[in-house]
Amino acid sequence: MEGIVTKSTGSWYIVKLDDGTRVECRLRGKFRTGEIRTTNPVAVGDRVRITMEAGKNTGVISEIKPRHNYMIRRSIKLSKASHIIAANIDQAWLVTTLAMPRTSIGFIDRFLITAEAYHIPATIIFNKIDIYDKAIMDILRKYKELYESIGYKCFAVSALRGDGIDDLKNELKGKTTLLSGHSGTGKSAIINSIEPGLDLRTSEISAYHHKGTHTTTFAEMFELSFGASIIDTPGIQEFSLTDFEHNEVWERFPEMRAISMGCQFNNCTHTHEPRCAVKQALENGTISRIRYQSYLSILNDEELDINEWE
Repeated sequence: MEGIVTKSTGSWYIVKLDDGTRVECRLRGKFRTGEIRTTNPVAVGDRVRITMEAGKNTGVISEIKPRHNYMIRRSIKLSKASHIIAANIDQAWLVTTLAMPRTSIGFIDRFLITAEAYHIPATIIFNKIDIYDKAIMDILRKYKELYESIGYKCFAVSALRGDGIDDLKNELKGKTTLLSGHSGTGKSAIINSIEPGLDLRTSEISAYHHKGTHTTTFAEMFELSFGASIIDTPGIQEFSLTDFEHNEVWERFPEMRAISMGCQFNNCTHTHEPRCAVKQALENGTISRIRYQSYLSILNDEELDINEWE
């Protein structure tokens, strides 16, 4: 029997079989080997083969079908290399907020270049516009102008008031979409606004730290009534990269990739080389200085937490 993993708790998985039946499954022991360089050999969105356990209503995952893509980040567990956020998705949405909590450009760019690396269309959702004052709305406009000029779709929404939710529904139809972002940015609240019947649990923001509290504990896929699937994921404090070679990071910046053929050297890193088309574009304003600073921070494995508009 085959099906799709719709929920992962780390030790047990919910698999929706092709006939619609949902079965609680565990992993066959062979998947728990040191050769697998991820903390989770099976992820939500994986297509798997299972066998039922004799005399039980539970199953065992015996095979993981090849993935056509996945989103991955560096694991916080030092013994493993990476953590697969979700597999076999049509698009990835990063839910951000510019206040309570504030999502940094460095975090946004790490998410975007990971999506670029695995050929997954990425969209930025700016949530909580209902609490933004004029100054923050001006910053939001500059964020949108920057990322839309590169080619990324951006939506400004309010899960609380419902602003922009119909636009999100249109983008979701017929697709499997991953939602990611910091805790407290409103991923679950957005899903509730899109599909009120799900009634997912949400939490208040810490007034002291202005950070979100973890509400979604495990990744889970939800089927929506208008023909779409959405994967809610636990909040991520940091989005660290994995499986990136130092000299290929620039290729994941579309605006750099588009003009890199104009560089004097084929292996140009766009940092110190003469006759560099990227540095020329930086000087004439064709490439955003803050995006270039983000690029340098990623090269040096540093966190970028600046905003030239604030």
